[in-house]
Amino acid sequence: MQNISSVYRTNKGMPFRFEIQSPGRPHGRLGAGRKDEMMINVRLSGVIPPLVTPVDAQGKFDAAAMRALLKRQIAAGVNGVLVLGSTGEFSQMDVAMRKDILEQVVAEVGGRVPVLAGVGTPSTRETIALARHAKSVGVAAALVVNPYYTPLSETHLLAHYREIADGVDMPLFLYNYPGMTGQDVGPALVREVALTCPNFVGIKDSVEAMSHTQQILLDVKPERPDFMVFSGFDDHLLPNLILGGDGAIPGTANFAPEVTCGLYQAFLRRDYPSMFAAHRQIAALMAIYRVDTPVYGPIKEAIRMTGVSIPRDVLAPARELDTKGRERVAAILKAALPDFAAGLALSASHV
Repeated sequence: MQNISSVYRTNKGMPFRFEIQSPGRPHGRLGAGRKDEMMINVRLSGVIPPLVTPVDAQGKFDAAAMRALLKRQIAAGVNGVLVLGSTGEFSQMDVAMRKDILEQVVAEVGGRVPVLAGVGTPSTRETIALARHAKSVGVAAALVVNPYYTPLSETHLLAHYREIADGVDMPLFLYNYPGMTGQDVGPALVREVALTCPNFVGIKDSVEAMSHTQQILLDVKPERPDFMVFSGFDDHLLPNLILGGDGAIPGTANFAPEVTCGLYQAFLRRDYPSMFAAHRQIAALMAIYRVDTPVYGPIKEAIRMTGVSIPRDVLAPARELDTKGRERVAAILKAALPDFAAGLALSASHV
């Protein structure tokens, strides 16, 4: 039997643990008769920002800028960080760059919060290799986006997830982003994975319709209460929590973590006025996703304007945000974050 156990300490000083024990198992449904085959005790909740990846004009990782970004995030009270997600430009990187960035971020975080890592690729074999690397450097969990470019039947997709689950003994999250992959991972398939692959411990559900996430909660949580359901879209954080979900992995937390974390803390306190006010701010911030495609440039500009000095550069084929785009970002922040008005006026002089 293999045992994996890691303890992290939050910025509030409270420890939390994930632990998996697995003897290796056939693909049968979880239930009372299978509890001795795998024990999972992993608990993540709240706000986990999908970090941008700071790079210089030559496309090299900027470790100093990432250090500054992490400092801001942890000080704001985030409940973890996701490295190499969609916002982190992983699809523009080779494997060596992905591994190097992850190693540096895990070392910089130093156990202060859990680090999650995106490991998905269109290749089952390469995804397993990246997940094994993520485990070796000490991440809390790995996110597996469904293969993009080639559509798969649900039978093939389930086999893909099962092979990954067998190939690496660590906590794994499904990552459903049909807007990027071209294929939805539906609630029925999520339920099948949750009930037959114990080390798939949750999902990031990045979908337009909250009803999709709601159905996952209704279908999966009664049979597997430990299965964590995070929303990928920022303005789904509050409805996710209300429906019994676990939180969100929102891009706006890169530059407004105080707002997203504030909403989560207000929810825990049952402070409804603060909760609703933060939700309205997040709703206004969603306009940043319409500034440019992809959204890397606008988010990096917003980070700069709200006080963290990182490069504007992005990885090709994307390009740096132009002047009109920067002006739109400034207008969105001024409208949604009035407390930042003075700082924005100063930052705007560099637009």
